[in-house]
Amino acid sequence: MIGCFSRLYHFRSKHTFYLFPLKTCQLNSTENPPLLQVYKNGDLSTNRSLMPSSTYSRLFHLSSIRAPLSLHQSILGSKFLFQRMKLCNSFFSYPVLPYSTFSTSLIRVNQREPTHNFVLNCMKQAESRPVRSVRPFVSRRKVHTDLLSESDHEESPQRSGNSMMSARKREDELQERLVLLRDKLLKAGIQCYSYKAGQYGHMLCPQCLGGSTMEKSLSLNIDTEGRSAVWKCFKAKCGWSGYVQPYASDVFAGTQALKMHAKVEKQKHPRKITEQKMELQPLCSELLEYFKSRGISAETLRRNLVLQKPTIKGPAIAFTYRRNGTLVSCKYRQTPKTFWKEANTEKIFYGLDDIANECDIIIVEGEIDKLSIEEAGFKNCVSVPDGAPPSVSNKDVPAEDQDTKYQYLWNCKEYLKSASRIILATDADGPGQALAEELARRLGKERCWRVKWPMKNDEEVFKDANEVLFYSGKEALREVIENAEMYPIRGLFTFSDFSREIDKFYDGNVIDLGISTGWEGLDKFYKVMPGELTVVSGVPNSGKSEWIDALMVNLNHSIGWKFVLCSMENMVRDHARKLLEKHIGKPFFDLGYGANMQRMSKQELVEGKKWLNDSFYLIRCEDDVLPSVQWVLRLAKAAVMRHGVRGLVIDPYNELDHQRASNQTETEYVSQILTQIKRFAQHHSCHVWFVAHPRQLQNWNGSAPNLYDISGSAHFINKCDNGIVIHRNHDPKLGPIDGVTVHVRKVRNKVIGRIGECQLTYDRVTGEYSDYHEQ
Repeated sequence: MIGCFSRLYHFRSKHTFYLFPLKTCQLNSTENPPLLQVYKNGDLSTNRSLMPSSTYSRLFHLSSIRAPLSLHQSILGSKFLFQRMKLCNSFFSYPVLPYSTFSTSLIRVNQREPTHNFVLNCMKQAESRPVRSVRPFVSRRKVHTDLLSESDHEESPQRSGNSMMSARKREDELQERLVLLRDKLLKAGIQCYSYKAGQYGHMLCPQCLGGSTMEKSLSLNIDTEGRSAVWKCFKAKCGWSGYVQPYASDVFAGTQALKMHAKVEKQKHPRKITEQKMELQPLCSELLEYFKSRGISAETLRRNLVLQKPTIKGPAIAFTYRRNGTLVSCKYRQTPKTFWKEANTEKIFYGLDDIANECDIIIVEGEIDKLSIEEAGFKNCVSVPDGAPPSVSNKDVPAEDQDTKYQYLWNCKEYLKSASRIILATDADGPGQALAEELARRLGKERCWRVKWPMKNDEEVFKDANEVLFYSGKEALREVIENAEMYPIRGLFTFSDFSREIDKFYDGNVIDLGISTGWEGLDKFYKVMPGELTVVSGVPNSGKSEWIDALMVNLNHSIGWKFVLCSMENMVRDHARKLLEKHIGKPFFDLGYGANMQRMSKQELVEGKKWLNDSFYLIRCEDDVLPSVQWVLRLAKAAVMRHGVRGLVIDPYNELDHQRASNQTETEYVSQILTQIKRFAQHHSCHVWFVAHPRQLQNWNGSAPNLYDISGSAHFINKCDNGIVIHRNHDPKLGPIDGVTVHVRKVRNKVIGRIGECQLTYDRVTGEYSDYHEQ
């Protein structure tokens, strides 16, 4: 024995072979493989050179430079190892190898298993034929060259140096793509002994492992230029499929992704067409007359090379799609309105050559609209090839190679790059406007303009360019195009966008001038404006919540406003009692107020409960945790959308959950939540009252506090639209005990109020407020 042997088990013949190296070979050696003695089931069979085509095994070359020296020494310098792989229990993490690659286990004389595992690559025997050029292919671990002879690749003796450099560059780029594809396929679990451009073959599927029969059901195809690799398992219970691209960041798996990739690949390799093959002919008099009835002249048709195609049902209009004068695609229209186009042709704009090097271009939805725009004097117009989508997609714009619906934009991007203004003259219906939005998303809204189609009659607008041309003439269509307006960008406006609102404000609409509080004295300083934020403060027991309740009842009685209440300090029954007393004007309980003040009757209670149910909605936290501002605003939005609520009360600030980031100050946090509340108020035209208590006042002398005394941050006065302090007199020496002063400390809108104070009288029996009148 020579210290080490390799035992090979043949899966097909069920025989065991013992291989003994007779000659050593250095790492990465290019010499031919040495002869190995082959024993079949323990008997000497023959001395033969094991080539990759051998029936018994494949010769592998150790390419890992990380092989430990001690292991090489232990096998007497032999550099040949065989990868061990069993059907169900493999030492290696590479379960997928070509079917003709067989498993072995290395066994030393002392019967101990080796402690190191290696990935081995197939090595081709050098060809004896002269080599004139090479083409790269990639193995699992390294890049090789596929040798080509003179018969495989003929070169011209007159080939220039520049051409040779260009070819070398293409080969380098191909090699780079193959390396990237190899890495991505290995990441997906697909392992081959080599990765060649144009490779097609079957192997074991890493997902189902070929089932019980170990069927090689996975089909792998690598693009001839190394730009993609596609696979699919044809085993019925598996069906795993997907594809990878060298420069894409992800592995795309699934049948849907595969179909999308097939569409893209189909577009990358369109078929060539000619007028002769399509049997196109000049337009007949019948079709010329049809276009004339639509307002399109024969000269415009000739310039745009509109032809016809004979069919069983008669001649069909052929709109020829051309680039640099060469026919690329063709779309047909049969009258009445029936469309089809040549299959497997490149998608481009109709009239593409008309926008070459143009700064201003016009995009329409149909070929006849493009011809109509030309009749109005604009030749710099193109039409989309596929019509409009039913609606705007709610997904992000896909990558260029995935954007199959709008592939014509990417195919024509060199023509669109130089355009500084793109006028979108799509149809006026829903799909047409959806098309305009999708085009603007891809082209950039900052350089897009849109056409506003004029009124056709009192109830409807013109649908498209051809309708304007047909009914109103060339000048009217030209005026429409010239008066195109800038495409709206969300969040960016001009004052003209609010023209009607400004006019309505000038006319003195009651709501725009502020809604009366119900107290004549207070209306001089403060009125309620939809979409504003009012911060209400005051010392404890000053009547802040009572005053807001009375204000809501007044607004409900005067203009029918509904409210949503997030009042954490009030129990529901107590809050209902307070609102009912102010609404009915009678006490809820009989507490001996006298014959002139009886409690509300049972019938009044029933009617009052119905009023409560129709006018107020409650936000209550059913868990033990405190609610956050975001949670309150989310429920308030639902109340606005579902019940038509116009007012929100958050009472008080300190009953909410105020968890903030560790690197965020309280001032920054208060500014953030007040901004969120203001945006909610403005977006939903809902007035928000936010109650905030002042901090503990040191040496308080009984006077009304200031807004800057609110606990937390000065942003309460900086961010709010209106700031109010409610103060109740507790000292008989300073005035009546039932007197309440409303201090208006801040009013942002001078049209509806000003800084000042108002005296109100509080009725302790019914909870009502009224204007104060001196005795």
